[in-house]
Amino acid sequence: MTQDPETVPAAKVGVYVCHCGGNISDTVGVEEVCAQARRLPGVAAARNHMFMCADPGQELIIEDLKSGLVDRVVVAACSPSLHETTFRQALVRAGANPYVYEHANLREQVSWVHHGPGATAKAIRLVAAAAAKAARLKPLDPIRVEVQRQAVVIGGGVAGLKCALDLAHRGLAVILLEKSPFLGGQVAQLNRLAPGGESAAEIVQELADAVLSHPGITVFSCAQVQGFAGCIGNFQLKVAQQPPQDPAYPPGLEKASGSRPSPGAYVPFAGVLAAAIPESRRELELEPGAIVLATGFKPYRPRRGEYGYQEFAEVVTLPEFIRLAAEAPGPGRVLKLNGRPIRNVALIHCVGSRQIPGIHEENEGGYLNEYCSRTCCSAALFAAKDLRERYPATRVFDFHRDIRTYGRGQEELYAETSRNGVWFFRFAAGEEPLVLRNPHPRESPLLVKVKDVLTFGEELEVPADLVVLAVGQEPNDIAGLVAQMKVPVGADRFLQEVHPKLRPVEVSVAGIFLAGACQAPLDVGEASAAGGAAAVKAAALLTRGYVELDPFVAQVDLSKCMGTGACVEACLAEGALALVDVEIEGRKVRRAQVNPALCLGCGACVAVCPENAIDVQGWALKQFEAMVDAIAGEKPEQEEADVDRRPS
Repeated sequence: MTQDPETVPAAKVGVYVCHCGGNISDTVGVEEVCAQARRLPGVAAARNHMFMCADPGQELIIEDLKSGLVDRVVVAACSPSLHETTFRQALVRAGANPYVYEHANLREQVSWVHHGPGATAKAIRLVAAAAAKAARLKPLDPIRVEVQRQAVVIGGGVAGLKCALDLAHRGLAVILLEKSPFLGGQVAQLNRLAPGGESAAEIVQELADAVLSHPGITVFSCAQVQGFAGCIGNFQLKVAQQPPQDPAYPPGLEKASGSRPSPGAYVPFAGVLAAAIPESRRELELEPGAIVLATGFKPYRPRRGEYGYQEFAEVVTLPEFIRLAAEAPGPGRVLKLNGRPIRNVALIHCVGSRQIPGIHEENEGGYLNEYCSRTCCSAALFAAKDLRERYPATRVFDFHRDIRTYGRGQEELYAETSRNGVWFFRFAAGEEPLVLRNPHPRESPLLVKVKDVLTFGEELEVPADLVVLAVGQEPNDIAGLVAQMKVPVGADRFLQEVHPKLRPVEVSVAGIFLAGACQAPLDVGEASAAGGAAAVKAAALLTRGYVELDPFVAQVDLSKCMGTGACVEACLAEGALALVDVEIEGRKVRRAQVNPALCLGCGACVAVCPENAIDVQGWALKQFEAMVDAIAGEKPEQEEADVDRRPS
């Protein structure tokens, strides 16, 4: 592999090294990196700054570009996933092409993993490789794709409803798909919301009314996605809409009077009836420009025997208890359920959350929920507070590892609950309470045994007429959607965003966005905010009428292509590569053709082409060769000096 001597001198590369506030400069000799960079072929300037991503750092780059001192840019800083877009936009502001830019990662790849003189030596080589590639970069044009001005929102919970409404308010056509007959999701299964006590029914009804009455929104209930194809701006969805398994009596569809509610009516603990239930199966074909996944969550369902669940009739989950309490008579002195007085209620936190490998038993799917579900503490405390206020003679005992009331007004809820006479017991991780049958049932049918950390490990036995398990949140089973759309899933089985701070509602598949608790446990306010954020992102894509994509895609040299088809077989993105008939010198021949909107830029096709007829723009083979030559070239002076100082 040899460098092209005609290419390097033609470029004027600027190298800009970031101290990263000490994250890099505390380990790497930044001045030495700049000194060595100035000696590289084609490098016209090498500078450093405490924070290259800050405005003063970006101004260094902009000024050098505007003055003509440099026409290629290398930034040596933190991970490109954080600020690559930042620096490309700086090039745009300078009037330069944003794709004559290369990034060297000196934080994650050097300063955070190396110490001593070797860190500086490695940084010098990485900068040399980046400069060698930058010298061979060519200005590229973004790929422009026309988009359909229509969005599909999958999921009719609070996040999906809010997202659909915000999109429609921006003048976009919206189709909302809900797999059940009802709108409202899990919020519709609640009575009042923590910490403020707002009516869940009123919130769901208000949102659903606005969605159902908006002329720009079409709602399809009992609908599920069966097929997926296309790309950003031009997706194709096949949707099946069919009646519930028992069309005569779908769950929650009959009121106490036996009559069915009309569309738009709220059914307690079911939600708002979306529309007339389809009488027979029908298939829909949709062509949205963007898709929002608002598929929500489900409450954790304890295993049989977990804290006595399904073994003792007196053990229920918190969502089950909320419904029982809403239907109970009252207020009064003592809570009564099914005519039975409930004098002692035991509330156990972290059921199905914060599970520890080796201590907790795996679920049926072979997984543990190691994350905190975040919302359960406040929900449990609100239930305890409500119980004490409505039934002052009913005692409430709260068993927890710790209390996590993180949101506005939630710490006050904790304090108020404590003042209301709730008894708190704290257990250590791995020493969860035991729920047993009480040998003296005249007192209470159950006993909760626990070692209380607050009393230095004292073993306590607390009688309980009812045990309520504060269960966590789990993602809904959307394996079919995940497989079809190829959206990433985290270790916690929630959908995974590109970056939690910089791109919180986007996934790696362009044009698909996330809303609500499908990506993490969220409360109602957070889910609503996430729905609004997803709407803003999708609207920004759709309202312009087109989208510009990075041009890092495969490009075929027709003068070399022989139409072997090896690239098509190796392609990882369906439809990105195909053999088509073209006419060359009067002959009709088969040649490879790239669909740039679908191409992943992975380079799998490049590796298998026998004629070297394909390259990935921005990552051409000659650019790779130049980087390797720079890394494998002569040792930098700094590195030689380090070797000389070693004892013989």
